Amino acid sequence: ALQRHDPYINRIVDVASQVALYTFGHRANEREKTDVEGTLFVYTRSASPKHGFIIMNRLSMENRTEPITKDLDFQLQDPFLLYRNARYFI
Repeated sequence: ALQRHDPYINRIVDVASQVALYTFGHRANEREKTDVEGTLFVYTRSASPKHGFIIMNRLSMENRTEPITKDLDFQLQDPFLLYRNARYFI
């Protein structure tokens, strides 16, 4: 099923059954919940970039796909895993 979203996925590395995506509102200086919520899959790919993750959204047809590249920064603030991509979304 994941290959419909990315035909280069060749192996699932890890799964989290329930995640919710938040963005960081710089004006309000707080996290804001988005309409993306569902199962997170971390995977390897047969093409570049070699790794990525996707949140299969249960709330709408809009999934969140993110390539894992050198431009992706992660920070663990339990219970949150924060990330920032090249477009500076968190």
